[in-house]
Amino acid sequence: MKNIEKNIAQTLLQIKAIKLSPANYFTWASGWYSPIYCDNRKILSFPEARKEVYESFAKVISEKYPEVDVIAGVATGAIAHGVLVAEKMEKSFIYVRSAPKAHGLTNLVEGEIKPGSKVVVIEDLISTGGSSLNAVQALRDAGCEVLGMVAIFTYGFPTAQDNFKNAEVELTTLSNYNTMIELAVEQGYVAADQLETLSEWRKDPSIWNK
Repeated sequence: MKNIEKNIAQTLLQIKAIKLSPANYFTWASGWYSPIYCDNRKILSFPEARKEVYESFAKVISEKYPEVDVIAGVATGAIAHGVLVAEKMEKSFIYVRSAPKAHGLTNLVEGEIKPGSKVVVIEDLISTGGSSLNAVQALRDAGCEVLGMVAIFTYGFPTAQDNFKNAEVELTTLSNYNTMIELAVEQGYVAADQLETLSEWRKDPSIWNK
């Protein structure tokens, strides 16, 4: 798993899906200030990176959850990645909306759902885990057995770890903040003296730089 973590971190940095700017921070939609911005949608534009991600997902899922019946993607960022994984593994695919459809069948979960199905959820990015765990609850409400969630990248916030623990959901990520930062310093994406700033932010991003 360590090789996957480092390889995925390397890829995310190379294609600039992850951008680091400790001196000139980004502002997230939540209003938080951040020295990092992660946009995993960019992966889809790079064939080699795209393949590396879905093959890594398939490897991890096959090893951890060989009994899986269905791959579920969380809308919208993980739908494409989830489809690619389901195709690679020859499994059924469904996806979970952030809110029920406003017309027609008003579905929250889209696709063929069979109660008792063993589901692995695909996510692109974990921050606090709120929206990801809402998707898990929607699947549970639909009668599915959620085996676990696999995501491309996590910031590793303590609050996210607590949220997944409380929801009794096993989370596995292809890469993570610590691995990425170590690699970024090693390869010169950021200076070594900026490491403290990047570490401090991760402890409590809601109050960082205010």
